[in-house]
Amino acid sequence: MGHVPMSSPTNSPAADPAIQATTPAFAEAMAAIHAAAFPPAEAWDARAFREQLSLPGVLGLAHAAGGLILLRVAADEAEILTLAVAPESRRRGVGHGLLQAAIGLLAEHGIRLLFLEVGVMNTAALALYASAGFEEVGRRRGYYADGSDARILRLSLGPTP
Repeated sequence: MGHVPMSSPTNSPAADPAIQATTPAFAEAMAAIHAAAFPPAEAWDARAFREQLSLPGVLGLAHAAGGLILLRVAADEAEILTLAVAPESRRRGVGHGLLQAAIGLLAEHGIRLLFLEVGVMNTAALALYASAGFEEVGRRRGYYADGSDARILRLSLGPTP
């Protein structure tokens, strides 16, 4: 498989009507959420979102309450490029909803493995990913702008060939 079709923004790929597929037209709103959620050195601008969402294999989902997830698909694997929730929407299930919608969409399209990097000190994100069944498979030393390490996490979505 490896190709996950982009739904139009009016057709949600998730069961949650607050979540919809994004296009490059969502770049400004996504950049605003990202800037609120991350330190300035890690926040992506609208150009970065526009460029990413224009690439083949990149899929974005947005939550109406102020959250986003951006994924890249290659063959039967995917990677979470970023997941962000606006501070005022945290601890309300927004991140969980986005993650579950993304996992469901990827699994429906035959994606077997999902990867991501997350900061070793990001306890909220680590708890979210652990609750979804992600396992640590490695580390990237000095991955972030502040010099901190990233954990490489993996989730199996389907049987291995």
